[in-house]
Amino acid sequence: MTDQEDKDIRNTTMLKIKDLHASIEDKKILKGINLSVNPGEVHAIMGPNGSGKSTLASVIAGKEDFEVKKGSIALEGEDLEDLAPEERAHNGIFLSFQYPVEIPGVTVTNFMKTAINESRKAQGLEDMPANEMLKLIREKSEMLEIDRKFLSRSLNEGFSGGEKKRNEIFQMAMMEPKLAILDETDSGLDIDALRIVANGVNKLRNKDNAIVVITHYQRLLEYIVPDYVHVLHDGKIVKSGGKELALELEEKGYDWIKQEVAV
Repeated sequence: MTDQEDKDIRNTTMLKIKDLHASIEDKKILKGINLSVNPGEVHAIMGPNGSGKSTLASVIAGKEDFEVKKGSIALEGEDLEDLAPEERAHNGIFLSFQYPVEIPGVTVTNFMKTAINESRKAQGLEDMPANEMLKLIREKSEMLEIDRKFLSRSLNEGFSGGEKKRNEIFQMAMMEPKLAILDETDSGLDIDALRIVANGVNKLRNKDNAIVVITHYQRLLEYIVPDYVHVLHDGKIVKSGGKELALELEEKGYDWIKQEVAV
């Protein structure tokens, strides 16, 4: 492969992870992850509990609890190694949390205004004019069928599980990230809340962004249909396939994968 061909591939890849090893307090969790995600694609990462799924999400987002021992992570060809979590967010990475935090006294709307203007400042832009901001908030909240009253509530305070997740998808809609990582977005949701959240994610899918969905169960993938499914086991991706792989996992569980790996 020529240098130019290699450069072209890098430029068309949204997320490129090469031989990623990561630990927490000297405990090895990721043991050589390789993954390429292109614009317009949805990738699902599945695996048994303790396989390293949430660690992978945290390491991509730059959370400092984890130490990268080896390997690289690049967003659109740019190495992320030296970037803090907020710099990665400004560059276009969005991570939804399994357990979002409550911020009493800060409304959903004010939180979003601050987040957007911080991101603009990092890109050398001025604050978004108030009328533009209101228009954007109105447009995105209508798209996601979010009630106006919801926007004036304190962030996540007294929110149900479904409301917390819906709020995260609203944040994602407002920030328009290049890469969204949804970590266990389905945890604690009943089927109606799951459908609403998934519908929101699907409305935000386009040819220029990429989504990585991390989930233990297949049911989320009935609503957010992935292009590729990867199975993580003991810190490595041990199997990849199309959406049918998720159905196979639902039917058989994870033991057959563990047996395949052991052979």
